[in-house]
Amino acid sequence: MASRKQVRCGPVTIGGGAPVTVQSMLNTPAENTAACVRQGLELQNAGCEILRATVPNAAAVRTVAALKEALSIPIVADIHFDYKMALEAAAAGADKIRINPGNIGGDDRVKAVANACRERGVPIRVGVNSGSVEKHILRKYGAPTPEALVESALYHVSLLNKFDFDDVVVSLKSSDVKSTVAAYRLMAERTDYPLHVGVTEAGTARMGLIKSAAGIGALLADGIGDTIRVSLTAPPVEEIYAGADILKALGLGKPGVNLVSCPTCGRTKIDLIGLASRVEAALRGCSKPITVAVMGCIVNGPGEAREADIGIAGGDGEGLLFKKGEIVRKVKEEELFSALMEEIASM
Repeated sequence: MASRKQVRCGPVTIGGGAPVTVQSMLNTPAENTAACVRQGLELQNAGCEILRATVPNAAAVRTVAALKEALSIPIVADIHFDYKMALEAAAAGADKIRINPGNIGGDDRVKAVANACRERGVPIRVGVNSGSVEKHILRKYGAPTPEALVESALYHVSLLNKFDFDDVVVSLKSSDVKSTVAAYRLMAERTDYPLHVGVTEAGTARMGLIKSAAGIGALLADGIGDTIRVSLTAPPVEEIYAGADILKALGLGKPGVNLVSCPTCGRTKIDLIGLASRVEAALRGCSKPITVAVMGCIVNGPGEAREADIGIAGGDGEGLLFKKGEIVRKVKEEELFSALMEEIASM
């Protein structure tokens, strides 16, 4: 995949071979500045790298300014229809504007937004989804097909290009995984704009994660995608954990623990499911680039996980601590977790 155009979103570089970043969006009322700042700090601490906030009115513009003061990650102002909110959000310090130029009125309004963003070095994300495709494009294709999504996105980009603005990021989201993947692949072939990737309206924490992993994962495996959002009907912090885990699974994330564990079988004599979950939670914030194995059986565990830097395998009332497949010592079952954590702390 050819290198993408590169833009700057505050301190974060998007595209051009820069690391893929994880985004989320506040779901607190836009006018409740204190609640937005609290949630923003929670998301930043969880690993959010770019944060989006809706800006429907002047009170929300004040929230953008407060977020900029309280947080160190870039803030994206999400604008719908009212171009004045885009101008005010840019003046308040927003690091990126998410807007569809075709929805804000005539050329004079598009030009005003393009000029304001250019003067401040603020990129614009053109965000198209299956529910926002223009009527004339829908008539042409009969449905929000991947080709329709791409044509809609290019139409909005052209409105910005008319006024010499090209610091653009594009997203083309559908709730249908195959359509989403096809649209992004087509866009990646036709342009070099950085791409913000996600499956929109993906669903609950369970199905939303599955759909997002399938769609985002397929694209990232193809080298397509510069920023990602896992859209979940769940607390936004869960989106951050999911996005980071998708990147980690593809070897694209920040340094951290790679946890491997077996699916259990009739030989398992310990609560492996509970133990693995406990280990995963304890190591979520660990930045050590190591592979940790939690295995259920001392018969095959050390051998199956011989590539792991460190691991534990359960037995009947006791288990093994091993490194690179070599047994270090036997451990009582109730001490497996603490023994593993102590060894990891010393690594």
